[in-house]
Order: sequence, then structure tokens, then C-alpha cells
Amino acid sequence: MLCFLLSGGIWLIHNLSQKYTGVVSVSVAAHSGLLGRSASASSAIPVSARCSATGFRLLRLNHQRRDVHINVHEEDLVFAGDDRYSVSAAEMAKYSSDIFGEGVELVTFLNQSYTFEFQPENYKTVPVRPVYSVSYKPQYMAAAPMALSPDSVTVYGDSAQLERVDEVLTKSLNFNDLSKSVSGAVKLVPVQGLRMSDSDVSWSLSVVRYVEISSEVTIGVRNVPQDISFSVYPSRAQASFKCLFPAKSNPSGTCEFYVDYDEFLQSESGRCVARAANIPSYVLDWSLNPDIFDCMVREETE
Repeated sequence: MLCFLLSGGIWLIHNLSQKYTGVVSVSVAAHSGLLGRSASASSAIPVSARCSATGFRLLRLNHQRRDVHINVHEEDLVFAGDDRYSVSAAEMAKYSSDIFGEGVELVTFLNQSYTFEFQPENYKTVPVRPVYSVSYKPQYMAAAPMALSPDSVTVYGDSAQLERVDEVLTKSLNFNDLSKSVSGAVKLVPVQGLRMSDSDVSWSLSVVRYVEISSEVTIGVRNVPQDISFSVYPSRAQASFKCLFPAKSNPSGTCEFYVDYDEFLQSESGRCVARAANIPSYVLDWSLNPDIFDCMVREETE
């Protein structure tokens, strides 16, 4: 009797180790990043297909009780009315290894498409603000503010909570004595009670070498009516330019500094900040000393 059982067991193991083609059915729970929709489908659905695998694998799939979770790309989901989104069999084939596991070869799905329900959720899109401190080696600076990708995220949740959220922050980044560009990824600070479309973002900070050039420049005026005499004091200032190394030329030859008469009219103190025009592209930053100017106006008399 023992020999009979042993030989039967060997026969069963041998046969189940062979490759077969058969129909299997798996319960699939879908997740996605559809705008304005829940992150998970309301319920799992059965997905049936003809597959090739060992007898052990096919038997295990048909007796599997747990749901298989897959992340479906938004572009693979087609709106099918109400809260329903369909995935064609051709697109579903992309996820066959996630559904059936390694070592299972998909022959064909038994349905032309599969439909999931994603319930609507309150949401809003807000910018991401980087939180960082940085210092540079002498004669180095950032060529531009830190860039983020994505630079905004969608947050989901209660409408009252959403009204109080105007931005999402990154976790703090710290850099010392930079002399070259840096990049990486950083986690976002979770907002309690809300779900975010992204949990982290990529960042980059472009660092360049600069040379500083100083020149005395004239402060002009703009948008002054013909019957108004508008004066700026002092009429000259010291301009400091931080130029991308090596500097092509002194930018003071092309730059124009001026006080806008329209801004003066909106000023309560009669003091204004000078603006600049025709700044060359190789100028990374500029400043004036002084940076605030006294303005006087009088009407012209005939």
C-alpha cells in the first residue's frame, strides 16, 4: 500500500510539473491615478484567461482566494460612462505578469475588455514649494531657482480641508559650498487627512561660476505725461552685475535703468524702486546702490 501511494505521488508530481494550457480566473483589484477619481477601484473583478504554465501553477491560480493588485496607467483606461472605466484585452496584456505571476504565459483573455469603477473625489491642484538652504563657494551661484518635476500635485479629500491648502512643501534639503549643479528626488510633506497624486518629486539646481562687474549708470524715467516734469534723485547709481563666467562685455552699455511714473503715482511715500530693461542673457543678477530713489513731480506751465 505504501509503495502504491509513493508511486502515485511521484506520478502526480511528475504530471503537475509538466506544462499545460488551461483557463484560469483571478480576482483583480485595480489602482490608478485618474484625475478627480479615487486611487482604487470600488471592487475587484474576475479576470479570466487561457494561459500556459505548469500544472502546479495553474492549479494554484484557480484556487487563489486573495485579490491581485495592479497599477493601471491612466492612458490605458477608457471612460465607459458614469464611474466606469474599461481596459481592453490588448492593454490588459501589459499587466499579465502582475496578474498571473512569473512563469505563466498568457495565450488570450476570455473577454474583449474589463471594466472597473472609480468613484469621484473632491480635489484641487496646488504648486509644490521646495524647502532648502544653500551656500556656494566664492564666485558661484544658482543660475535659476530650484526646478521641480512635477511642480504641482493634485490633492484629494474633504472640500473644507482642500480650501485650506494652497501649496505642498518638500522635505528640507541642505547644501553647503556648492560649485556644481546638483539634482535628486525628495519626499513631499504629507498633508493630514488628504491624499496626494505624488509622494515625491525630482529636483535640480543649476550652479554656475560668475564674475562681478560694477559700473555707474544713469537712472532715467518712463511713461511721463508731456505736461509733467518728473525728476529722480539721485539721478545716478552704482550698478553691480553678476555675469556668467567668462563675461562677454560690460552689460552697462546695453542696460537701461529707470523709474516708472505709473508706479510713482501708486507710491504713498514718493520713493520708488528702479527697474531695468535690455538686460543681456549672460547677466545672472543685478543690484543698484542706492536701490530706492526719491521722486519729485511738478506740472509744466506755459
